[in-house]
Amino acid sequence: MFSPVEVGSKLGTGLLSFPVTHFDAEGRFLEADYRAHCAWMLEHELAGLFAAGGTGEFFSLTPDEVGEVVAAAVAETAGRIPVISGCGYGTAIATDIARKAEKAGADGLLLLPPYLIGSNQDGLANHIEAVCRATGLGVIVYNRDNGIVTDETLAHLCERNPNLVGFKDGVGDIELMARIQARMGDRLTYIGGLPTAETFATPYLAMGVTTYSSAIFNFLPEWALRFYAAVRAGDHAFVVEQLNTFVLPYIALRSRGRGYAVSIVKAGMRAVGRDAGPVRTPLADLSAAEQEELAALIARVSDVAPIAA
Repeated sequence: MFSPVEVGSKLGTGLLSFPVTHFDAEGRFLEADYRAHCAWMLEHELAGLFAAGGTGEFFSLTPDEVGEVVAAAVAETAGRIPVISGCGYGTAIATDIARKAEKAGADGLLLLPPYLIGSNQDGLANHIEAVCRATGLGVIVYNRDNGIVTDETLAHLCERNPNLVGFKDGVGDIELMARIQARMGDRLTYIGGLPTAETFATPYLAMGVTTYSSAIFNFLPEWALRFYAAVRAGDHAFVVEQLNTFVLPYIALRSRGRGYAVSIVKAGMRAVGRDAGPVRTPLADLSAAEQEELAALIARVSDVAPIAA
């Protein structure tokens, strides 16, 4: 296992992947298919694998299922890179998931916002600290929706919790991000988490956000790695070309339906012949016409290969 410090250090060195979770027609987890997908992803260069994350439909999994998905990812990864488990809901459930993930062999936790509940900074801080203290794993706070902590709150949490090692931004508040980065410096690893992360990768890199979570990696890993390399190299022309050719039309298609941020990734899997099954309700899959449109978009960039080592 990777220590919390090693988790933070490793994740900032390259691209991160969030595999979808494979289900059959009745919504049952397909462990063998999921492991095969993780193995395929691991044929490409990754800095970390986030099991049962948002793209992996964490919100539709039971705490026990989270443990099952994480255990499958850990078994397939075999210590090559850190495995980070999704974690969330109210404090009681989140701490239970944290312990299950640790038992399953995870190296860290991605703490998503509390389900539905709004809170002040004290409440959020107590929630995050309870999860940090429930486990020895490295914890990454995911700032988004109803779980937005300030730079001051985050600084106090870092003082008290050495296993708080990362901050993932899903808000897009540049001023807040600048305050956090300026205040915390290299105490944390910073991860881009806005959908779709590729859109914001270049401006965030200038703020010290060296990595991001690529859902697109699920079905276009070589393209995702080539795009990431271009961002890190400052290849602005390639980045803009690919934004116009693929990313922005992809976002426009994703925006047609609520919940499509996950559904479109599974549609991408189908388009490249790696079907991961349907999304679980209350999400809905893309229509047949939308599926065809996505397949045409993917065909535009299917010949983009990563930079040779």
